[in-house]
Amino acid sequence: MAKVDEVRRRFWGKVVTCFASYYPCRIKNVGLDGENVRKLVWSFKSGENTEYVAQKTADELINKYGDDISGIVFVCVPASSKEKNEIRYKNFSKRVCELSGAINAYDHVRVVSERPEIHKHRKQRKNAADNVESLEIDKDFFNKARFCLFDDLLTSGASGAALSNKLEQYGAQFLGFFALAKTTYKL
Repeated sequence: MAKVDEVRRRFWGKVVTCFASYYPCRIKNVGLDGENVRKLVWSFKSGENTEYVAQKTADELINKYGDDISGIVFVCVPASSKEKNEIRYKNFSKRVCELSGAINAYDHVRVVSERPEIHKHRKQRKNAADNVESLEIDKDFFNKARFCLFDDLLTSGASGAALSNKLEQYGAQFLGFFALAKTTYKL
């Protein structure tokens, strides 16, 4: 059994909401639904389907937090590069916050140096906590903030756990995690 550090254990203890199950390409015969989820995740990563995913995310946020949503900060777990992060999350984050009333944190968590894409470099990757070292975070913005995280694809939770841990060190309170899809290996 895999060893889970305390940071990840606390992360998984929060509310985690995933909209779909994602099967990696090495899993064959996933059926039409599995193929459609793959296409949705890939198109979202390339900056498409933003409106559909934003609507779904905003609806979930409103459903989960109700009237409290106007005081909750919406944070996207940054992509591996500044360019990918902008393509994937700039308009998406803005739209989710317009639709839900949440506070947009996009401009307060910036990618300042590129890091390897986790899913492509599993064997060479560093500790996920090192990923936050490639970020510039507005400490004052997050002091006393209540926040939730969003990621396009949740696999181990390492990136989200590392980011939530860093934001908590700045005085923020982590409420929950939302993902377009969760990686699964079993049909």
